[in-house]
Amino acid sequence: MTTVEKTTRDVAVLGLGSMGRALAGALLAAGHRVTVWNRTPGRAAELLARGARDAASVAEAVAASEVVLVCILDYADVGPLLEQGGGRAAWQGRTVVNVTNGSPEEARAMAERVTGLGAAYLDGGIMAVPEIIATPGAFVLYSGAPDAFEAHRDLLDSFARSVYLGAEPGRAALHDLALLSGMYGMFGGFAHAAALVRSAGGSVAEFTTTLLLPWLTAMADALPPMAAQVDAGDYAVTGSPLAMQVAHDSIGDVSRAQGVSPELFTPVFELMRRRVADGHGSEGFAGVVELLARR
Repeated sequence: MTTVEKTTRDVAVLGLGSMGRALAGALLAAGHRVTVWNRTPGRAAELLARGARDAASVAEAVAASEVVLVCILDYADVGPLLEQGGGRAAWQGRTVVNVTNGSPEEARAMAERVTGLGAAYLDGGIMAVPEIIATPGAFVLYSGAPDAFEAHRDLLDSFARSVYLGAEPGRAALHDLALLSGMYGMFGGFAHAAALVRSAGGSVAEFTTTLLLPWLTAMADALPPMAAQVDAGDYAVTGSPLAMQVAHDSIGDVSRAQGVSPELFTPVFELMRRRVADGHGSEGFAGVVELLARR
C-alpha cells in the first residue's frame, strides 16, 4: 500500500452551507491553510476564529490556493464561480475538487470545462451528513484526474475516507446515486414495516430495535452473493425461488386489510411477478435486475 506523506496545503472552500463548513473545519483541524468564500456573508465566523482566511471574492480565494473545493447546491452555479475565479491564468495548475451533487453528464461537462482552463478536475460524492465528517463512518467518492487524486489524497482524507473510482469523471456521481438508491430502498422498507406495526398498535421503536434491525443486518449478508450473480448473469437460486415468493401477495393483502397502503411494496412485487412470468421462477431475487437494465 502506498504511503502518502502529509503536507500542509493552501486550499479554498467555496460554499459555506452546513456541509461546506464541516469540510472547512476538518481541513483546519488537519493543519491546512484554508481560505473560505460564500455568496452570502456571515457564515464564516466560527471558521475565521479557528484560523481560516476570509476571501472577499472567488478570484481572491482561488489566487490564495492550490486546491479549490467547491461545495454548493447544484452544478448550475459552479460555472459562474469558474468565471468569477478569473481566466486561464488564474486557474492554471490548480486542482478543482467539486463535491456538488449532480449527474454523471454534468460531471463530464464540468471536467471538460475545468481542464480547458488548465486545472485538474476531481468530481466527488459525499457519503455522509455534516455531523459525521472526519469520523470513521464518512467516506467520499472521487473520479477524475488520477494524478491530482494521488497528489492531494492526504488533504482529501482530512474530512473522510477517500474512495477513488477511476479517471472517468462521471463515475463518482453515478455511484453516489446508486448508493442513495439503496439507502432509500431500505428507508422505504422501514416505512412500510413501521406502518404495518403501528396499524396493530405496536411500538415501532421496540419492533425496530429488537426485530427489524437484527433481521436486516442478517439479510445484508445475502447482498455479496447476489452481486456476484448480477456480475455473472447467473441467477441460480441460493435461497427461496421467485415463484415461491410471489405465489401469494400476502404482504399486499395484509397491508390493505390493516389500512396500510402497499404502494412502497407493490412495485418490487410486480417486478418479481414479471420475472416469474418471463420463465425465471426457479431463480433467485437478483434476476430482477435484468428487468431494470439488460446487459
